[in-house]
Amino acid sequence: MPTTRCVFFDRDGVANAAPGPGRYVTRPEEFHILPGFLAALRVAVRRGYRAAVVTNQRCVALGLISPAALDDLHRRLRDAVSAAGVPDLLEIAVCPHDRGVCSCRKPQPGLLLEVARRHGLDLPASWMIGDAETDVEAGRRAGCRTLRVCADSEPTAADWRAATMEAVPALLERVLEPVPPTEEKPPDEHAV
Repeated sequence: MPTTRCVFFDRDGVANAAPGPGRYVTRPEEFHILPGFLAALRVAVRRGYRAAVVTNQRCVALGLISPAALDDLHRRLRDAVSAAGVPDLLEIAVCPHDRGVCSCRKPQPGLLLEVARRHGLDLPASWMIGDAETDVEAGRRAGCRTLRVCADSEPTAADWRAATMEAVPALLERVLEPVPPTEEKPPDEHAV
């Protein structure tokens, strides 16, 4: 039975600044990591969770960015995470497809389910954090708890909400249950 807990983060609007409705981040100079994301990662790691980014990137299907250029943006994301002193992300999972052609594009839960399968994740004890209702729906369909970054006036099915990414770390401090330490005893130095 899987025991590893994970916090899944959406990318645009959560890990990095959103480019705006109908726009895509396609160049390094447009890719700005949000400090609230790095702080939220620190909270998750301190509580014993792994972290992954799960992102729809339709811009690949539309030919606005190549897979290699997208990989370069994600190397920058990993570098920023590492520079912030946070352990490396478990994975950055991407749906590069257009709408309606796959089971991995959120709100479908395919990305989360595949990452969970590859890494033995306990989805009911895991979280999905996003800024869109499609993120919430994907998380709920995968069996995760959910947190949406949105204004109080926006309707949401999320379990929790935060008005900004800057508010997410404090909320995670309150709602993430610490992962219990393993039951394994350290080796006895005096054993023969």
